[in-house]
Amino acid sequence: MAKTILITGASSGLGAGMAREFASKGYNLAICARRLERLEELKKQLEQQYQIKVAVKTLDVTDYDQVFEVFKAFKQELGQIDRIIVNAGVGDGRRIGKGNFAINKATAETNFISALAQCEAAVEIFREQNSGHLVVISSMSAMRGLPKHLSTYAASKAAVAHLAEGIRAELINTPIKVSTIFPGYIRTELNEGAKHLPFEVDEKTGSRLLVKAIEKQPVKAYVPQWPWLPMGLAMKVLPLRLVNKLG
Repeated sequence: MAKTILITGASSGLGAGMAREFASKGYNLAICARRLERLEELKKQLEQQYQIKVAVKTLDVTDYDQVFEVFKAFKQELGQIDRIIVNAGVGDGRRIGKGNFAINKATAETNFISALAQCEAAVEIFREQNSGHLVVISSMSAMRGLPKHLSTYAASKAAVAHLAEGIRAELINTPIKVSTIFPGYIRTELNEGAKHLPFEVDEKTGSRLLVKAIEKQPVKAYVPQWPWLPMGLAMKVLPLRLVNKLG
């Protein structure tokens, strides 16, 4: 029987890209995001192309109660959920001390508190099943504190990486697997306004490489592995002035 993957933030960008890649491998999907019409469109396309089952639901991950309701509803509808990808997030952020606390607060809440709610809801399901694979999408920016508009974003992605590792520590002697994924710069709707992104890859390439990494159920993965694996090690030890240039 085909396995089922739940992906949040699946109406666009890497969420939709990963859904397409997993569908091509024969997985059934549970996809959710705020924009229902986009999800319905994706469902129609993937079911026709790959003869798989795609369940869709509206989800605003900042509505924490709704996170639990939607995850439970997917579980009820599909019977078993084999992998949950905590992908929904925002790339917004402003320089600190410039009067934009509300924007930075929203970024921190969406990227961390909402991810916590998703992890809680996912692990509840996996504990009940005594199986599953939790995948948390962090970012290469989690390696160090970053300046300008990235300060809050990088901090929220570092927090989510620590959360994932803590959950892995908690579940280390169980059949439940936990992976933390650190994507580098992948060009999507989220960052389309940015002029230059170091070592960027396009959305299709990024999605394919993410899925390839996730399929291996790693403890952690840097995507694309080159140059981000060595870059990740360097970012941890380089002087902050040099790390700043990646922002």
